[in-house]
Amino acid sequence: MSELMTAQVDFQNAINATACDTVPWNQWADATRQHLSLASPCEITIRLVDTPESHALNEAYRGKSAPTNVLSFPADHDLPLDVPLLGDLVICLPVVQAEARDQGKTETAHLAHLAIHGLLHLHGYDHETEEDALEMEALEIGILEKLGYANPYLSEEDAST
Repeated sequence: MSELMTAQVDFQNAINATACDTVPWNQWADATRQHLSLASPCEITIRLVDTPESHALNEAYRGKSAPTNVLSFPADHDLPLDVPLLGDLVICLPVVQAEARDQGKTETAHLAHLAIHGLLHLHGYDHETEEDALEMEALEIGILEKLGYANPYLSEEDAST
C-alpha cells in the first residue's frame, strides 16, 4: 500500500480505552480511499464511545432504542473548509467487543471491518437493497484483504474448510 496519506483522522477516545490508542485508524481510512481510487485529502472524526452514548445517538438519529456497533454521520459538504470534512464515525467499543467474541474474531479485525464499513457509508455506499449490500460487502472484503484481514462474512466453519 502506498504511503500517501489522504485521510486525516481525528480520534476521540471518549471511554479512555487504552488498547485502542494504537489502532491504525489512519491506515484503515487511507486503505479505503485508495481502494475507491480517491486521492484527494479529507478529514474524518472517529469517536470511540460506551453503550449509553451509542444508545442515545442511535435513538436520536435512527429511532432505534439500542446501542449499535457503528454510526456514520456524513458531513455537510457545503462548508468552506481547506480540507474537506468527510464526516464522523461513532464506534461503540463494548458492542464491538461482544460481537467479536460472539463471532470468534479478534477485536482489531472486527474494529477494522466496522471502521471500513462506516467509512464506506461516509463515501455514499449503503446496503438498503440486496444489490447495494453485495457491492458494499465486496468492497469491505477487498479492502480488508489488502490489509491482511480475513473475510468478515465467512463463518468460522467456512474459514476452516
